[in-house]
Amino acid sequence: MLEKNDLIQLKARTLERLQEVNVEDYTLDQTDIRLKDYVKSAISHPDDHNLYELLSILRFFRLLDAYIFKPTEVKKFIVFYENLKFSGLKGRVKYRLTPIQVFQFANILGFYRTPEKRLCRDALLFVPRKYSKTTSVASLAIYDLLFGDANAQAYVAANSYDQAQICFGEIKNILKSLDKRFKNFKINREQVFSKRRGRTSFARCLASNPDKLDGLNASTVILDEFSQADSAELKNVLTSSMGARVNPMTIVITTASDKLESPFVNMLNSYKAVLRGEVENDSIFAHIFEPDVNDAEDDPHTWAKVQPHLGITVQADYYENEYRKAQMTAEDMLTFRTKLLNLFVQDEAKVWFTSGEIEAMCKDDNDLKTLKNRPDAMVAVDLSVCDDFSSVSYNIYLPEIKMFHIHNDYYFPRKMLISHPNRELYERWAADGYLRLCDGNVIDYRMIVNDINARNRESVRILNIGYDPYKSMEFVNMMGASGAKKVLQPIKQTYGTFTSPVESFEIAARTGRVTFNYNPINWYCFGNAVIDEDRLENRKPIKKSQNAKIDGAVTSVMTFYLYNNFRK
Repeated sequence: MLEKNDLIQLKARTLERLQEVNVEDYTLDQTDIRLKDYVKSAISHPDDHNLYELLSILRFFRLLDAYIFKPTEVKKFIVFYENLKFSGLKGRVKYRLTPIQVFQFANILGFYRTPEKRLCRDALLFVPRKYSKTTSVASLAIYDLLFGDANAQAYVAANSYDQAQICFGEIKNILKSLDKRFKNFKINREQVFSKRRGRTSFARCLASNPDKLDGLNASTVILDEFSQADSAELKNVLTSSMGARVNPMTIVITTASDKLESPFVNMLNSYKAVLRGEVENDSIFAHIFEPDVNDAEDDPHTWAKVQPHLGITVQADYYENEYRKAQMTAEDMLTFRTKLLNLFVQDEAKVWFTSGEIEAMCKDDNDLKTLKNRPDAMVAVDLSVCDDFSSVSYNIYLPEIKMFHIHNDYYFPRKMLISHPNRELYERWAADGYLRLCDGNVIDYRMIVNDINARNRESVRILNIGYDPYKSMEFVNMMGASGAKKVLQPIKQTYGTFTSPVESFEIAARTGRVTFNYNPINWYCFGNAVIDEDRLENRKPIKKSQNAKIDGAVTSVMTFYLYNNFRK
């Protein structure tokens, strides 16, 4: 296992070697201008591409020097592909290959060991969700069905029948658009047969017990979402049947998962070793998209590196929206990391503070009415609109005893109680004075602003007010208009932002240097929070489940951010 610094140095050496390549000497534009555009762009902008993507380009040039490359074969496939009609938002449509797809198909179909025998026999496209990998690879099965061996057998397999049917369904629909009267193909639910004279080729969908498969003679095998497979038996049964084929092809297309011990992880590691030059195997092609070791998972640059079709097959704001959602719960963050960042990780979010631990830190503070001399305080807000409560934390530092005291206020719209799933609990909190109800069916920001200003006049001297810049514009405008503009401070809700204040809060809590006002919503929020760590070891509290509420825990930590970054 290579260390972080080893991988960073390897990327630097790879770039040096790529920059020594005279791309123009290879006349790649004679194959397709997009092929040259892709490799030149990657060499010119290496920070936009991960280590293994650059290694695959370096390997491409080595293969060009060592083997036969047939531009005509690549051009034939491109013309074929761009005349197929794929599923799209507006029905069946034709698509132009992107430069990165041209590179992939050029590697898969362009190299030959001999004039008749193709070099690539196994291909891996390890790409994130929504890359369009499943539908585009369906074209290879159709290409084999139409132009491969007369008795070609193309198989689409997956870990589940439904998953296999996604790719196979695309194959069937493309063939239907090519053969509207079914003169050349017989199309069933799980199999497509050629009716053309002299051809017995077919394509078949599989997701069955490999023990029931025999008599196969596969020419093309597509394995979809192989990262979910617990066993390689189905793959092995299919690929072991290819011995009679001159140009067999196995294509694995998958996104990462939380299965860290699986046949695919072993395959991925071996293919990475090939790209690094540690293992020799020129019959494989691997295109791997994942962050580099020092990439932050909340950085849009990382998202574009991992998802090369961002803004093409994926909406430009999709990653931003999904990451914002992922910060809310451990389950959503796991999905973001595995399916969108293409990382093999498991849910490692840990219990942070138990409800009992926080309850033990609580005491009656008489709603801050007994404070003397208006001590300094940091304030942080977490605002909702109508379906959640809002929280405001007042963190008061008492220098004479070197203690922090956090007083949390919670707000909820009165009219939304009727239909809320936590109605009984919220009504009890409201009746006991722990939850402040706003008139109407939305949170009354004016009420919160007035309460903050009242506490600043009567109880504390507010130094800063922290807020989430994404969802606080109306509140910020109101606070600014009330004279608090100079103390307002945005706090991004990123892991990097929260790491230092999380540590500060933990030290204060574990050493008995922080207390809370006596409010059951305080320990309710902390009990719902788990601490999550990203791949750069940044830490942040998030919800342990979708419907959990952690607002008070979040604003409490935000106040420590304000203390850590306060400038007089």
